[in-house]
Amino acid sequence: MTIPVIDFSTLNGDKRSETMALLHEACQKWGFFMIENHDIDASLMEKVKKLVNEYYEKNLKDGFYKSELVKTLEKQEKTFDKDWETTFFIWHRPKSNIKEIPNISDELCNTMDEYIAQLILLAEKLSELMSENLGLEKTFIKKSFSSPNGIGPVMGTKVAKYPQCPNPKLVRGLREHTDAGGIILLLQDDKVGGLEFYKDGKWVEIPPSKNNAIFVNTGDQIEVLSNGLYKSVVHRVMPDKDGSRLSMASFYNPIGDAIIAPAPKLLYPSHYCYGDYLNLYGKTKFGEKGPRFEAIKNLGNGHAHTNNNIV
Repeated sequence: MTIPVIDFSTLNGDKRSETMALLHEACQKWGFFMIENHDIDASLMEKVKKLVNEYYEKNLKDGFYKSELVKTLEKQEKTFDKDWETTFFIWHRPKSNIKEIPNISDELCNTMDEYIAQLILLAEKLSELMSENLGLEKTFIKKSFSSPNGIGPVMGTKVAKYPQCPNPKLVRGLREHTDAGGIILLLQDDKVGGLEFYKDGKWVEIPPSKNNAIFVNTGDQIEVLSNGLYKSVVHRVMPDKDGSRLSMASFYNPIGDAIIAPAPKLLYPSHYCYGDYLNLYGKTKFGEKGPRFEAIKNLGNGHAHTNNNIV
């Protein structure tokens, strides 16, 4: 099963409508896709991966292999409530905490900040394209992810390593879940796989990202905002016996006090009197149903109605 690949270089040319349609289908039917030609500096992406891998080797690896989780697997015992990963989380917006990460170097801080600055632009572009494909204002998702006073959205990165695992059948790298937030942009390992998404009753293996392609999936809040049109998808990470996998998942999410609700434009009319609908239908039967639905919304959710033509 070949996952959708969106070529961002075609968004400004003759193929724009074709690319937008592919993005819409990817969000609607898959919930995940790859982005190529996204204009994020390739050398910067390579540098941040290199520095994160060095940080893991120096600061996290030894502690992980001394953990109780490793001891459990050495006893050939299955574990269902822990994940075979070592992680740390960096907040970028609205306020960065990167310099509070223990033993983090200035070089890694500065490189990560440069990378995230470019990634935020990509996340905002994606939010605009998704909003446009839903027939909404381009800023709809961004505004929905912001607080009532206009602060937001937030941006944070889960930096994870999935170390070599001696008994991969006894544990998950990361258990099955959907993502709580909005738009997730993943810079992942270019050699070791393990990420899987559940689609049509099957687990789809996501290959390592070649040529610094960014892997994207949509979270629960996009499903809510789109009134279920764009669904969040269950995914997991499987551990590897022979390789250690890098994952840098950056979350373009609502700020904590953002008010989330389906876009009113995407909602069907509700709480209306059927007699009112029949009355309107009799006048507009041979017209488009969309304007009819909009008109019935404007009747005040059923508060103003007649008893004509009730059947």
